[in-house]
Amino acid sequence: MKLFFKYLQSKEKLILLFILFLTVYAFVFWLYGIGMQAIIYPTLLNCILFIVALIIDFRKTYIIHKKFQNYDIADIVAQNNEETSIILNDYQEKLSDLVEDLSKQKYEDDERYKRMVDYYTLWVHQIKTPIASMRLHLQSEDSDLSRQLLIDLTRIEQYVEMVMAFLRLKSEYNDFVFQNYDLNVIISNAIKKFKEEFIIRKISLMYDNCNMVLVTDEKWLQFVIEQIISNSLKYTLTGNIKIYLDINGNLHIEDTGIGIAPEDLSRVFEAGYTGYNGRLDKKASGLGLYLCKKICSNLSIDIHINSALNKGTEVILNFGKQEKI
Repeated sequence: MKLFFKYLQSKEKLILLFILFLTVYAFVFWLYGIGMQAIIYPTLLNCILFIVALIIDFRKTYIIHKKFQNYDIADIVAQNNEETSIILNDYQEKLSDLVEDLSKQKYEDDERYKRMVDYYTLWVHQIKTPIASMRLHLQSEDSDLSRQLLIDLTRIEQYVEMVMAFLRLKSEYNDFVFQNYDLNVIISNAIKKFKEEFIIRKISLMYDNCNMVLVTDEKWLQFVIEQIISNSLKYTLTGNIKIYLDINGNLHIEDTGIGIAPEDLSRVFEAGYTGYNGRLDKKASGLGLYLCKKICSNLSIDIHINSALNKGTEVILNFGKQEKI
């Protein structure tokens, strides 16, 4: 009904013109002394014909309207409707030019993005070589300085991986490989990257074996767990980090750190948002939890955070129905 009233509004000038013609027609007949009966009958006949014509035209408009609701702009341009007016044909030609320009722009943007991803992929592979070399040199000696440098080196590796994760997640292409993986192995590999930091900062690790088989992507899930552990270490000055599975198969990573302010909890997964913790850590990027959220969404994992200032933070990963070993 709403569409019908809009249609009548669009035909308002035509309807007024028709009423004017009927009025002139009836007035001329009356001037010539023709009886009212001879005037009324043709007037009613003309009204009926006009209403029928409006109904037929509205039906065509309704069909086109419904089609357009299900089309994108390219489909609309592709329509070759012989019933359309000259103005509508002009619009269609302009839309066609616009679609062509947009397609060209999209192709150029895709090519630029692909070149950027290729460049950073090459950059990551190149920078990993000196990082691996530095790690070997530092592992050859055992001192407080070498351990601290290993911690810094691990952070550098994380930031490099974050660059690639960010670019890949923004791309329409991905390298997800879903297979059966042992959650225990994934967590253990993530923990190994931070063993020097646990030792030098005297942060206790309370880790219960998480015996569960997951259908997931090992690399991306390990990236998520590494980011969570990294954040726990970054904002835990003293105390411990606890990793365990609950009876429902949810993974919990808890710390006794500075916590997250209540007003920040709803925004911690936003890109670039650092909040209270970010104001303490001036170098915080606000991308870590954003990437975790995006990756978890792609892996069909629910991620949830509970936290309180000066009491600690708990990150929960819900894997859904998975098989326990």
